[in-house]
Amino acid sequence: MSTLQLFLAAGALAGAGVALLVLRLLPAHPDLNETLSRLSPTGARQIRERHQHRLTRSSDIRDVLGVSGERLLPSRIWGRVNDQDLAILRKTRTRFYGEKLLFAALGLLAGPLVTLVPTIFWGLPIFIPVAASLTLALGLWFIPTYNVIDDAGKARAEFSRGLGAFIDLVALERAAGSGPRPAMEKAAAVGDSWAFQRVREELARTRWSGTTPWDALRQLGEEIGLHELHELADIMRLSGDEDAQVYDQLRARSSGMRSATLLAQKAEANAVSERMTLPMTLLAVLFMGILVTPQLLRLLVGGG
Repeated sequence: MSTLQLFLAAGALAGAGVALLVLRLLPAHPDLNETLSRLSPTGARQIRERHQHRLTRSSDIRDVLGVSGERLLPSRIWGRVNDQDLAILRKTRTRFYGEKLLFAALGLLAGPLVTLVPTIFWGLPIFIPVAASLTLALGLWFIPTYNVIDDAGKARAEFSRGLGAFIDLVALERAAGSGPRPAMEKAAAVGDSWAFQRVREELARTRWSGTTPWDALRQLGEEIGLHELHELADIMRLSGDEDAQVYDQLRARSSGMRSATLLAQKAEANAVSERMTLPMTLLAVLFMGILVTPQLLRLLVGGG
């Protein structure tokens, strides 16, 4: 590395330090949407969970980086992520921010490592490792956002399947003569999946919070973005307030959910089959080429 490159690297580091210092001294511009979301019940619950993580002094590097990044960096750089996606994954914003910082740091470290051998043997200019580091850091910065969106979609599909079984169990308990609350509590106690556990926690919370079970289910549906819970809450509210027989409504709701899940699975299978059409076609063409090539070579050699 030449003297000029060392001076350029030192100047870049000094300029980055001055830029960070100026950014820290600038007045903050709070995001109105984020401020209002913190005032909502869901936002208040997330703030409590965040403070609980801080009080327990989590040793997870993601939480440590997230706390520091949330305090020092402006909120605009994190991008937008749906609170409902984080809620269904039970991931706090602090941990999400820490994951983004960790991925970006890995990208910054991977750039020099990837270009180390070419730099040593061929003397690459300094801007190539720097550009590689910045490119990798920028690309890895968006991976946690994509992971949250993808994992949240899969979690909602799994929760929907578990909710269909839960509604069937509630219908059977109601047919056996149980009241609305005991029917839901007994049905939630049967399953051991995380969806049933989430419903059990919400139902247990209603015993000391003073809210009704159907209001808790509706609040859970709004928190994780699952509208099927709203429909279940409306049915159970009708059962609790008016003492109506809701067995048929519950069975119809669970049957509709199973049909929707089956259609979604069929559509996904068809999409996978369509994506496999091109590779299979190329494989067939390659196989035919392997079979035909010896005959063509024999004809060409014989004709020559």
